[in-house]
Amino acid sequence: MAGEKATRAGVVHAQIREEIFHGVLPPGQRLRLVELAQRFGVSQSVIREALTRLSEQGLVTAAPQQGFSVIALSLKHLDELTEARTEIESMVLRRSVERGDIRWEASAVAAHHHLASTPAIRPDGHVSSEWFAVHERFHQTLLEGCGNDRLLAVAMNLRDAATIYRRWSRPVGHDYERDVAREHQELLDAVLSRNASAAADLLVQHIDRTSAALRTVVRRETTTVS
Repeated sequence: MAGEKATRAGVVHAQIREEIFHGVLPPGQRLRLVELAQRFGVSQSVIREALTRLSEQGLVTAAPQQGFSVIALSLKHLDELTEARTEIESMVLRRSVERGDIRWEASAVAAHHHLASTPAIRPDGHVSSEWFAVHERFHQTLLEGCGNDRLLAVAMNLRDAATIYRRWSRPVGHDYERDVAREHQELLDAVLSRNASAAADLLVQHIDRTSAALRTVVRRETTTVS
């Protein structure tokens, strides 16, 4: 019985997680146990277990007397995380370009080929979760040539913290005109030409493009409320 409940909670967790990523459940949305239990056809305890897990992953907040909500868009958090990422990731990429060997180059080319060959947009208009996974692998591969496990770990932790912002770039930030494939190709070209400065600059632009779209949303909402 306990195993069956855990399985149901796992399925509900995955479904709600995808709805948050796709903006179906937007930033700040209240998550009411009764409504979700009815919609998913499970008990409130199963919903609570799934939401608690999402809270531990930083996708949901829990407040006394208020219950659960999707995390809100915070300009301060977004700006601080973007600044940390642009500083650290660009530095780590520079090290990769300077230190990476031929096997690292081959891995970067293979990771990019996999990314370029994976459809990004699903028939329903949402970005594919499979594409996001391949996308993460591409960026991690670029950083893995740095030769410093501690720096790599810091960079990857920052990337993990920014996952929700990457997932919200299109559905919440409405950045539909972005040519992400071109950005990735230019980044790879700079890496393969061993131009560390160009690669670092392109990565900074790549990271900030996502944040810029979400900043616009936050400022617009702030102006509306005021």
